[in-house]
This record gives sequence, C-alpha cells and structure tokens, in this order.
Amino acid sequence: MKGIVFTEFLDMVDDKFGIEITEHIVEQANLSSGGVYTAVGTYDHAEIVALVKNLSSATNVAMDTLIHTFGRHLLDRFVNLFPDFFSNVPDVVSFLENVDGYIHGEVRKLYPDATLPKLTTKRLVDGRFELIYKSERMLGDLAEGLIDGAIAQFGDTHSCLREDLPPEGEMQCVMFTLTPHQ
Repeated sequence: MKGIVFTEFLDMVDDKFGIEITEHIVEQANLSSGGVYTAVGTYDHAEIVALVKNLSSATNVAMDTLIHTFGRHLLDRFVNLFPDFFSNVPDVVSFLENVDGYIHGEVRKLYPDATLPKLTTKRLVDGRFELIYKSERMLGDLAEGLIDGAIAQFGDTHSCLREDLPPEGEMQCVMFTLTPHQ
C-alpha cells in the first residue's frame, strides 16, 4: 500500500484525536516500519489495519466508522494534492467513471508496483450509477468514504447505497449505487 495512505491517516488521527493518540496507536501496533512512512514508500497494508484497530480501541469508535471517515478525509486531501483530477470533471458520476482508467492509470505510471482495487462502473437507464469495488485488501469502507467525499465535493447531487456482494475468492466485492436527488 502506498505511503500516502499511511501519512494521511496519521495526519487525520493527529487532527481529530491529537498527537498523543497517534503516538499511542503507533507504539501499540509494533509495526515493522516503526510507524515511519514516506508518501512515496510502499508498506504492508496490514500495518494500516493494525493502526485502525488500535485507534478503535483507544477511541471506542467502530473500525468501519473510522475507515469511512478516513476515506472522506482522504478524498478532501486528494482534491488539494491533485486538483487536476477534479478540475475539469463536471459531476461525481463522471469523476467516478474516470477513477479506474485515468486516475489509477496515472498512479500505475508513477508506481508500477501499486496494487489498486478493481473498479467497474455502469450508468443505468433510470439515471442511477453503479460502481463495483473488488479488492483483496477488504477496504470497502474506505471506498465508501471516498465515494461519499466525492459526492460532497461535487455538490451532494446523489445519495449512495452500499450492497456487500459475495466475495470472489479472497476479494471483497461491494456494489455502490448512486441515485440522483430529485
């Protein structure tokens, strides 16, 4: 998993819970990296899971809620760090349609070793939009937070319904259906 996920997670923890909690969760996790990350490094995704588990224990906030909150935070950070991904996109559906092909394509150019989730999208006749997330990392809550953050970024024009699908081998599969507000 790319280091930017770790650095942004720890920044969010600092901002929302304080540096003492950040130091505590890193210390308790006994991480092979020592909890020292660079945005361009690559780290075992098990480390982020350990950090989230420790944060959940320290704050009594459910892990899925923390991961979802982080997804929203991460989308806001991506807007600031990578404005070109958002500037010429008219709406949330167009943005989400471009994530797997364009954005993930750009990530692969910079980091050929990056392991990214597989996303498939489909516009439905009735105006709804489906996005299917598949990943061995089991971070559907992060994907949901990113989608909710994107909806907010583009003006809250849709609601999002999540449906967990049966896994495909070791891959978590989640379908998100966006429905435009009437």
